[in-house]
Amino acid sequence: MSVFIDTSGLLAVLDADDRHHGEADAAWQEILSSGENLVTTSYVIVETFALAQHRLGMQAVKVLHGDIFPVMAVEWVTEATHRAAVEMLITASRKRLSLVDCVSFAVMRRAGLRGAFTFDRHFREQGFDVVPRKEKSWT
Repeated sequence: MSVFIDTSGLLAVLDADDRHHGEADAAWQEILSSGENLVTTSYVIVETFALAQHRLGMQAVKVLHGDIFPVMAVEWVTEATHRAAVEMLITASRKRLSLVDCVSFAVMRRAGLRGAFTFDRHFREQGFDVVPRKEKSWT
């Protein structure tokens, strides 16, 4: 099985002041020790780098680049995936839904991924299982 890794989960792990930090850190450690494949997208990387740099500084970017992103498989977003996500975003017509989220949903569906490490409610709204959660299994 594989787990999709979203920006909100990563930022909560990195930021000790984040309201979800405790549960995010515990879930992250569990995910790492589970042996699951970790998957993210190039768009999540760009988004996470930008937010971490702005909110937490360059040390957080160094941790992301050197320690966190190397343990993940990166799905590089193609033009076709980008176009499909733009259509999804426009069709949804929701102010707070982002293009990065729509790309994530498209990649997850195409890869058959069910679980996401995230605090973004849009993943649950799209029918994905989100972590942290009480169950220990991603299946």
